[in-house]
Amino acid sequence: MRAVQLREFGAASLLYVGSADVPVPKAGEVLLRVKATAVNRADCMQRQGKYPPPKGESEILGLEAAGVVEQPAGAWKVGDRVIALLQGGGYAEQVAVPAPLCMPLPEGMSFVDGACIPEAWLTAFQHLHFTAGVEAKDSVLVHAGASGVGTAAIQLAKMAGAKVVATAGSDEKCNFCTKYGADVVLNYKTLGGKFGTEVREATEGKGVSIILDCVGASYFSENAKAAAVDCRWINYAFLGGSQLPDGTDLRWLFGKRVNLHFSTLRSRSLAYRESLVSSFASKALPGFLDGRLRVVLDSKMPLDEVQKAHERMESNENKGKIVLTVEE
Repeated sequence: MRAVQLREFGAASLLYVGSADVPVPKAGEVLLRVKATAVNRADCMQRQGKYPPPKGESEILGLEAAGVVEQPAGAWKVGDRVIALLQGGGYAEQVAVPAPLCMPLPEGMSFVDGACIPEAWLTAFQHLHFTAGVEAKDSVLVHAGASGVGTAAIQLAKMAGAKVVATAGSDEKCNFCTKYGADVVLNYKTLGGKFGTEVREATEGKGVSIILDCVGASYFSENAKAAAVDCRWINYAFLGGSQLPDGTDLRWLFGKRVNLHFSTLRSRSLAYRESLVSSFASKALPGFLDGRLRVVLDSKMPLDEVQKAHERMESNENKGKIVLTVEE
């Protein structure tokens, strides 16, 4: 089968489309004919040698896919159109995946749009519902609001009835966040990265009760300023570094009883991921059918343009998801 390969760890230019063996499904796994997959930051990190796949999983990049069942398992039948959360292997013509990690492609949705859902939306859903327990009374600060996870988090938080404050790095991206439901959007560049006071003003001086942070160390002090008492602060990436600056005072969090969580998805147990997919499929997936939730597609490219797709991701130009079409 055709699959994206890597000559060695490093730049996007080292990616190419080559040949790989068709995966052999284990008991309880379906074999999918992949129609589309999507690019995630984790793919770029794995390409750089900074984020290896879990032991025993495919070395091929790709954490999500939309496609057709070729070899069935569980309740799935040959020909079923599905979207799937993967541990790897999505940048290929075929992939094996545990049956419970598949969800039905929403009626009328294209494979391209479907490929935008699994990784980003399940990540946001995990943070908001499994970790933070979001409720209508909450206020949520979403960093990188125009990203795939960011646009998903904005919509899911609004669906739960919460108030959303988002940050983004350009006026265009700020307007984009507003389009998808953010109540307040802050351009962190024009603020010089000092968003904490603005967040407190947007929440009547209280601060936010939930923070979804993919930036890390460089936002620590401003997040601490923006946090409300008993805030649930969830960090899921370190795009701004992992080393806290000298003089960082943890009493900033202690005094507010902040609950600081560090969260991943790929390393979770199969049982956890099955539970997450099941909950999302019942509580959130119907939102794509009735218009409460919308897929956010930045661009689509053929698999052969994987280098270009990774370069776009790393340029921070994208608004929403970058999709690779595997088979039209």
